Amino acid sequence: MQMIDIESSMLSAVGYDPATQTLRALFNSGKTYDYFEVPQQVYDQLIESDSKGHYMRDQIIDAYPYHQIRKKRR
Repeated sequence: MQMIDIESSMLSAVGYDPATQTLRALFNSGKTYDYFEVPQQVYDQLIESDSKGHYMRDQIIDAYPYHQIRKKRR
């Protein structure tokens, strides 16, 4: 999955796989999560939002099934 760097106080990069509707989020803490069943429109709105952290908190975190794939960097 290709990741794109973004400017955010919460996130450093995001990626999206439309075939599986999986959104990958790399947080500034170093933790990485995959969010499942995320529609393309939600990902597009995240990328276009003025506050990506605010959008993540309000529209994605705890709204979609997720799995932590990488813990904090050492």
